[in-house]
Amino acid sequence: MTMRVHVIGAGLAGLSAAVALATRGIPVELSEAAAQAGGRCRSYHDARLGMMIDNGNHLVLSGNAAVGRYLRAIGAGDRLTGPARPEFPFHDLRSGKGWTVRPNAGPLPWWVLHPGRRVPGTQPRDYLALAALARRHPGKRIGEVLPCQGPLWERLLHPFLLAALNTAPEEGTADLAGAVIRETLARGGQASLPRIATPSLAAAFVDPALDRLRLAGATLRLGRRLRALELEGERVAALAFADGTVPLAPDEALVLAVPPWVAQDLLPGLAAPDAHRAILNAHFRLAPPPGLPPMLGLIGGTAEWIFAFPDRLSVTISAADSLLDMETDTLIARLWADIAAAHRLPGPPPPCRVVKEKRATFAATPAQEARRPPARTRWRNLFLAGDWTATGLPATIEGALRSGETAAALALSLPQPAWEAVAA
Repeated sequence: MTMRVHVIGAGLAGLSAAVALATRGIPVELSEAAAQAGGRCRSYHDARLGMMIDNGNHLVLSGNAAVGRYLRAIGAGDRLTGPARPEFPFHDLRSGKGWTVRPNAGPLPWWVLHPGRRVPGTQPRDYLALAALARRHPGKRIGEVLPCQGPLWERLLHPFLLAALNTAPEEGTADLAGAVIRETLARGGQASLPRIATPSLAAAFVDPALDRLRLAGATLRLGRRLRALELEGERVAALAFADGTVPLAPDEALVLAVPPWVAQDLLPGLAAPDAHRAILNAHFRLAPPPGLPPMLGLIGGTAEWIFAFPDRLSVTISAADSLLDMETDTLIARLWADIAAAHRLPGPPPPCRVVKEKRATFAATPAQEARRPPARTRWRNLFLAGDWTATGLPATIEGALRSGETAAALALSLPQPAWEAVAA
């Protein structure tokens, strides 16, 4: 009998599961409905701009352990770039003033005692809010844990948590915010270094993974949509694809790494997040002038973060649902006005591409957090993966990769003595 694991979905969660299995010698068949792998982390050549762009500016932090494990496994450990020191520059568009938050490298946060390192207008005691948020607060909103006002909130915590949760921070679940803080800021500046995929998301996270899977003998099938699951008792018996039905042998397993709405169609009755938030990115074809910071946080504007790439300036806006229906030229003008003011750039907007992800992440509220299912299901050979599953983190690259690791580990733990012989 040939043992095999089917992975459905070639986003980062599915790629993570497939890589974890294939590198252990387990036969893997990876199927993806789209014509390309990567899911929401994709890169493409934009004809209007005449350059390769990512669909969004996906930031990771140096403390993201699953990111490091995954990139090393696919031979792409050198594909992230960023500053050598933990420095986070900000600019207030209303006052025209700028500042840089500079955490020290180690976990003892002596930086809050230094006026030149902390947020202007704050005192050391204000940073006890970070310790309060880092504790467990099951079922509580951030607004129930912190006052959500004052200079520290407005100039650091609000933009940081909005980016991490993709949800208005006051409404966001405190436990997810606390998890991010415990794994990054609470461990010191060396765990909080911002990192960007270089030269693109696909080049860092997707293409090397596909190469690694091919090298390991995995089967890759793009443009192959799963229509239904045939369930028999406590197991999945067959996969009904658009191009035919594939029966599953008794010792075969399935990792379902698809968006939550797809998983719910395939598994009626599955509890999963059903409220989502948008992310909007805009890419301007303009090589940044020398000296611009790689990333700049904005306060008081429409744009929230400006990224300076070698060939373009890009902005990211989280929880951007209110902007989705805005006329494109109006939106571009507004975003360029923010960039021009922050970086003192003259002239009209350069050519721009706006990219909207309407269901970029689940809404990170306590109610939606309670709907996140575990990786293990009531079908003994079916496991779930995705940043929307119960990872303990918000919907991030780190959470997606961690979910793939979890699903792969569960598949390997099936009570089948022959697994060890295959993996050896």
